Amino acid sequence: MIEVTEEDDMMMLVEVVEKTEEAEVEMVEKKRGVLLLETGSLHRRLLIYGIVSILVVSGAWLVLATTVDTLSILIEGSGMHLDNLVGHVAPGYEKVEKIFRRNFADGWEREGASITVYHKNRVIVDLQGGYADKASGRKWTPDTRTVVFSTTKAVGAVCVAILVDRGYISYDDKMSKIWPEFAQNGKENITIDWLMSHRAGLAALDMPITIEDANDFDKMSEALASQKPNWEPGTKSGYHAITYGWIVDQIVRRADPKGRSVGRFFKEEVADVHGIDFHIGLPPSEEHTVSRLSMPSTLHLFREIVHDPRVLIVLAVLNLRTPNSIAKKVTANPTWFKLEQDVNTFNNPTLHAMEQVAALGITKSRDLAKLFSLVQQGKLFSKELLSKFRVPQVEGIDEVVMTPLPKGHGFMYERHPMSGKKWLVGHPGYGGSTIMMDLDDEITIAYVSNGLKTGMGELTRTYRHLRDAVFECLEKQKSGKTVIIEDAIQAVAA
Repeated sequence: MIEVTEEDDMMMLVEVVEKTEEAEVEMVEKKRGVLLLETGSLHRRLLIYGIVSILVVSGAWLVLATTVDTLSILIEGSGMHLDNLVGHVAPGYEKVEKIFRRNFADGWEREGASITVYHKNRVIVDLQGGYADKASGRKWTPDTRTVVFSTTKAVGAVCVAILVDRGYISYDDKMSKIWPEFAQNGKENITIDWLMSHRAGLAALDMPITIEDANDFDKMSEALASQKPNWEPGTKSGYHAITYGWIVDQIVRRADPKGRSVGRFFKEEVADVHGIDFHIGLPPSEEHTVSRLSMPSTLHLFREIVHDPRVLIVLAVLNLRTPNSIAKKVTANPTWFKLEQDVNTFNNPTLHAMEQVAALGITKSRDLAKLFSLVQQGKLFSKELLSKFRVPQVEGIDEVVMTPLPKGHGFMYERHPMSGKKWLVGHPGYGGSTIMMDLDDEITIAYVSNGLKTGMGELTRTYRHLRDAVFECLEKQKSGKTVIIEDAIQAVAA
């Protein structure tokens, strides 16, 4: 018989307790493992569900886009075979021509279009084709000119920059310095800078403006001088869609020692000197060269929305505003500026002859590009002044269009497609026509079209794809040159 002492009992008790604790710990570890496994599985399931949901939505959207494209072909016909393409692209920029042709083939260009790109002082892309007026069968030719809408504002900005560069005015000058009558109804402190950057609060006029008034300098002087600002000047920025043209004309006439209108000033100081075919007031004898502008059909509009929902913002800005909003006042006066399915007054020759640097410039892409290539080369005003235009002065929500609208010194800006930190400077126009400059790589892109789109600038699919192709080709060329240089250095070193 084995004798069990009290000490043995204590040891056995401790051993049992230890085993029990180990068992409990093991059970807790197992439970914890199960919990971790379940938690991990939940996260994975949520991730998978999220990915699947995105794919389903994307797939549904893709199906919708394909359906709309198919309906467009069935109802409006297939895209255009570009049989009158004129121009060239430099080696390495073949993709731009491919995109240009595809815009027509896929039905995004309904009429005609042209694009010209300068790299420094060299033309690297110059393409044009389609119809100057599809309804009449008139083809686009190298002589075809087009109304470029608000792209004209950039030309007005150049005219003011020339006067600033020559020392006749400063952006910091009050407008009343050259126009004493302007200093009334709260406009005493408005500077030329505020006027050019849409901060003067003169986006909408109370005085009804007729076509006769618009052609009368004294009448427009009275309308602007007597106008009470739409908001406290200098506190906000709101797009002066139409009034910008009359404001710039006042600045130019009063700052220019010869007192010339903005159209005449540009013609004599820039166009005639440098051979630029850009008109701020087209001679009636040249009217036969102007392409006919066409509005997008409802189906084309829907197609734009499906492929880029941001177009809905443009529609909201144009249509979903209260009757008393500044935006509604801008579109209501003057009444003879209309862009509707049934009425498009921008085809009116009377308007084409008007000197209105906000919306009625008439040109070709090659001349528009040449003009701003000269700007980049410092041949119109100093590069020192140009450097001040690298970044916008204003980036917040625009008081009129109620969306962010980067702008400054009469120009507008869009983000560089290859580098979100850089800006392109220039100005987009309604329907898609655009001029933009990359001041670092000295690229100038001019795109014009008479088949109007709903979006403008970045929201114009045809322009955006062409612009992106230009910079993609440039980046490839830069990378290629870098490789060649490195190889040459290594060869020398060897």
